[in-house]
Amino acid sequence: MPKERVLIVGGGVAGIAAALRIAEAGIAPIILETRNKLGGRATSFEDPRTGHVLDNCQHITLGCCTNYLDLLSRMGAGDLITWHEEIHWIERGGRTSVMKPSPIAGAPAHYGGSFAHMKFLTAHEKVSIARAMFRIMRADRSRYTDITFETYLAGSNNAPKCAPAIAKFWEPIVVSACNISVSKVAASCAMHVIQEGFLASRQASRMGVPSVPLAQLYAGAVDAIQRTGGEVRLSTGVERIDNGVVRMTSGVELCSDKIICALPFERALQVVDDELQMGDPRFEMMKRITHSPILGVHLHFDRPILSAPQATLVGMGTQWIFAKDAPSEAGGGQLIHAVVSGADEWMTLDEQQIVNRVMDDLRICLDGVDDAELISARGVKEKRATIAPTPECESNRPAVIGEHASSLVLGGDYVDTGWPSTMEGAARSGYMAAAAVLGEALDSFVIPPLMPEYGVRVLGGGSLKRQAELAKK
Repeated sequence: MPKERVLIVGGGVAGIAAALRIAEAGIAPIILETRNKLGGRATSFEDPRTGHVLDNCQHITLGCCTNYLDLLSRMGAGDLITWHEEIHWIERGGRTSVMKPSPIAGAPAHYGGSFAHMKFLTAHEKVSIARAMFRIMRADRSRYTDITFETYLAGSNNAPKCAPAIAKFWEPIVVSACNISVSKVAASCAMHVIQEGFLASRQASRMGVPSVPLAQLYAGAVDAIQRTGGEVRLSTGVERIDNGVVRMTSGVELCSDKIICALPFERALQVVDDELQMGDPRFEMMKRITHSPILGVHLHFDRPILSAPQATLVGMGTQWIFAKDAPSEAGGGQLIHAVVSGADEWMTLDEQQIVNRVMDDLRICLDGVDDAELISARGVKEKRATIAPTPECESNRPAVIGEHASSLVLGGDYVDTGWPSTMEGAARSGYMAAAAVLGEALDSFVIPPLMPEYGVRVLGGGSLKRQAELAKK
């Protein structure tokens, strides 16, 4: 095979991102993907029970995810995202609070008015949250990688008194973004989400939900790569990656001095040659990384039970629910996609137990659930959904390239990109991996973050000041 070709093992978000940027640079990439479609864990499947096309789990993006949104645009899928500015919070009994940006106030005060009227929080809890937000805005998050976010929050508050605010407000936000609880997540990871997702600008906190199944969202990547001379080989298993050689399960070997391993870290540890691993300290770091699971539960009702497009259920085991119209051929009604992030305690339950728990939470928070008929239910466990961004894991995320003789480049949401283990992190890693194999500076393909608004630039510090400097480039 010509030396100028690049082999990319893994067709998830990172592999797609790397392939597109490499192809655009005039070098033909070859993606080798075990599954029969691209997208990796961010994909969908046809439920054999109902014929519905279901996402493994509901994926969302935020306005601050500049690289992931750029990737969607390059695939021709930028218009397949539906944007929402309001976040609905529903309590026991159905009382609802809406968190939305002010039409006149700029960041960081853009949520101030609606936050003041959130009914499920006491005055003391609101003051506690506001103080913590100001501290976070001023903080350099890189100084807080070795403690949990719970420890950080308790640092300036009486720990027992801040517990209700954590359970009702911080936990739903952090667990949905980081896929791990406030008590376990590295403070730096949670602070990143708050700083860039909620404090920097009004645009940053917009929530984007795919309007099509995830498999369809990434379907355009194949054409985009092939149009520029690249190649996508689906249903192609890889058995071994060595220096300059990729051996497939069919026995065929491909050679190139430019290889990107864009597999999940646990799979990379299985297929990368042992001798290559021994000479590369990054693989020893990867052995210290662990997973955190996500549970998605798809419920089909014969009539609508949720009027909002999405909502977080305050204090419930079921953290978020998303409403979708059921297709007419399925009998109409409403599809509810319930999400449980950091779902370790749910993994031992069978499907009926899971559905019963979710239904109990819906009955507690929504009127009319008992009046609706549950037509079908399907639970999807993603036991290896993301890395568990604990302080230990965050300190062991490997670099895209290592300080060693190996030419192997790593890509994936677990790689140290400066972002949490998200689709944005995966897209960034793919762009960085492409730059590495092309001999460019690692950040040369990375899309800069959004510029923090004026008030944030004046009042903010630490990480947000650096964000403003990056946004200027």
